[in-house]
Amino acid sequence: MAWTGALTYADIDIYCFTMPRAATTTDAFNAVAEPRRRAILEVLADGERPVNDLVARLGLPQPLVSKHLRVLREVGLVDVRGAGRQRIYRLEGRSLEPIHDWVKGFERTWEQRFQLMDEVLEELKEQEEGESDDE
Repeated sequence: MAWTGALTYADIDIYCFTMPRAATTTDAFNAVAEPRRRAILEVLADGERPVNDLVARLGLPQPLVSKHLRVLREVGLVDVRGAGRQRIYRLEGRSLEPIHDWVKGFERTWEQRFQLMDEVLEELKEQEEGESDDE
């Protein structure tokens, strides 16, 4: 690697690579923080699928999909069953309930903001119609 004239933290060994990462398998919130896991859940929302179908639909390598499925299974977001040589995964909707309940707390705020936006848009529409009538 060519010298760029600048040191990075990695160059001076400040990073401690043996430090444990935060567990992603502690709860549904941590598990769905990863975008690829959310994508897997979206596919499984349409119905159960074998791993190979998930790999094909998501365009991800099979080992990566399996890793994410393991995390999702450990927190109870997906369930698996054997069908011959295949492993079929399905969404476990009840495990999404804590996330749903948390997001639902924001519903009133969103509704209020959308109502205000509707009012502003209506006013702008009336102003625009009034200006076109004046011409």
